[in-house]
Amino acid sequence: MSTEDSQEENRFRRSPTGPAVTAPRIPPAQAPAPPAQTGRRKRNFFSLAIFILLVSGVCIRAYRDLSQPDAWDYWKDQYVSPSLTSQVIDTLDLDGSGKGRRALFVSGTIGPAAANWFRGRLDQANLAPGDIVLLASPGGDLAQATIMGEIIRQRGLATAVGSADASGRVKPAYCASACVMVYAGGKTRFGVLGSALGVHRFVTTRPVDDPVAEAQRISGAVLGYMTKMGVSSSIVEAMSETREIRWLSPKQALAMNLVTDPLGKP
Repeated sequence: MSTEDSQEENRFRRSPTGPAVTAPRIPPAQAPAPPAQTGRRKRNFFSLAIFILLVSGVCIRAYRDLSQPDAWDYWKDQYVSPSLTSQVIDTLDLDGSGKGRRALFVSGTIGPAAANWFRGRLDQANLAPGDIVLLASPGGDLAQATIMGEIIRQRGLATAVGSADASGRVKPAYCASACVMVYAGGKTRFGVLGSALGVHRFVTTRPVDDPVAEAQRISGAVLGYMTKMGVSSSIVEAMSETREIRWLSPKQALAMNLVTDPLGKP
């Protein structure tokens, strides 16, 4: 028996409470293995795969959108450089009386994303029913102009043609082609002295199978819109007479009920 075993046996015999129990000897354990990384790697792989699929989906959708006719024009007008500009006028003096109301001055060409842009500017301007949308535009996209007119009517806003100086006094301007559709949306349509309204026959610029049928469709849509806004059907007759701009006299605009307040008084 080794000396170490003898000491253990003596300690066992001297224990006052019975056998002394000691922890069994275990051979030195091997170093624990590092935690498994397989599950984490799988999760990372699936997260990356989902991200790639999402990005690919967005890119494919953008490609499809941009591959459509006029899609880039819409994206540019919506996000890059809108063709319209706006300015909030706290007190617009329509008739030189010194009395006025809040207005949003909108100028420029009506682009392919103009309606959405216009809605956002109206929200920012916080116009109330009876306030004015002041217009100065050569026209542009017919469909967008119609939507803009609908928005004006839904909000109970008035319209006028002109621009404004720093003091809020109105200066003459012109509103032609599709701009007249926007102007027609006004619940009250003021006639500013010296300003002009121009109309013409609308035609499509995209290829169609039957140009005559398309022209009739556009004419019918314009007639329906103008009738809804309270404008006489005679305006469509005036439009159909020429593809060039026909400037309406104040008397003609009033007879067509396009202008409802020729004096421009609030």
